[in-house]
Amino acid sequence: MSSNNPLTVEVTRGDMVESRHMGACVVVDADGGILHAWGDQDRVVYPRSAIKPLQTLVLIETGAADAYQLTDAELALASASHGATSEHVDGIGAWLKRIGLGPEDLECGGHDPTDADAAKALFRAGKEPGRIHNNCSGKHTGFLCTALHMGEPTKGYLNPGHPVQDRLFAMLGEMGGADLSQAPRGVDGCGIPVFGMPLKAMAQALARMADPKGLSANRAAAAKRVFQAMTAHPRLVAGPGRFDTLAMEAAKGAVVIKTGAEGMYAGIVPGLGLGIALKIDDGAKRAAEIAMAAVLKLLGVLDPNSETPVLNAAGDGVGVVRMAEDWPG
Repeated sequence: MSSNNPLTVEVTRGDMVESRHMGACVVVDADGGILHAWGDQDRVVYPRSAIKPLQTLVLIETGAADAYQLTDAELALASASHGATSEHVDGIGAWLKRIGLGPEDLECGGHDPTDADAAKALFRAGKEPGRIHNNCSGKHTGFLCTALHMGEPTKGYLNPGHPVQDRLFAMLGEMGGADLSQAPRGVDGCGIPVFGMPLKAMAQALARMADPKGLSANRAAAAKRVFQAMTAHPRLVAGPGRFDTLAMEAAKGAVVIKTGAEGMYAGIVPGLGLGIALKIDDGAKRAAEIAMAAVLKLLGVLDPNSETPVLNAAGDGVGVVRMAEDWPG
């Protein structure tokens, strides 16, 4: 189905809808054929971290992953927005050490672990969060790995014009079938360049990972390897209790989903040959997760609970977050 009406998530309290989140979503095949669409499929968005599975393609197709004998776990960390649990931090630390580098070589900056228990443990230990605790530190380790393998500077690897970033930009345009030369540009939260692209182009790039028949043999193999790594290690992609991890575990290898800041979501469904791109207008994470769950349910990929409770200060349920009543699922 295709609708010009926006995708709508409602927040109820008692007998009425208290708030609404609007957004857009498009589900396409590798040729760009639309299976489902809600809202403006041509709107230009910053994909943010939702396209990390695409970015990991470059780590593999340059030969860096094989040169450094990267495991599926490390490829999952390269594709992650992790919570900085010990499992995440130890894995990235060991990877950096193996390639002769350390956390000080990461240029992503540090922030508190997004996993609440990990943040409390760091505080109790009297330690400050470092660069390795950044939820993008796995991706940045992948960038360093690629630069080392290609004989390029590791300093300034996140800057516009560095070969690492140039390859990522070229790959996004190729996979999405879009000319991004005049695309809006900015700086992502972790410091790398971010480029605006049409929501449909983002979905098609993801669909080509799901159904790589039109890709070069090297890129098709890389796409399959990224999917295998992320579905084999969903806890490394996000973390305990996180929607991405829970949904991938529930789907038992049928889907990769990846969140991005400001209400972005990406989905890769090889069994159906489909890619999913979703954006919530106001950037609300609670709405993006509910909407992504509903789309996956509509596709028959999994059957999650697409409502979450609204609790008061005493922990009592006083409402729900749900898809609007006109949702086809």
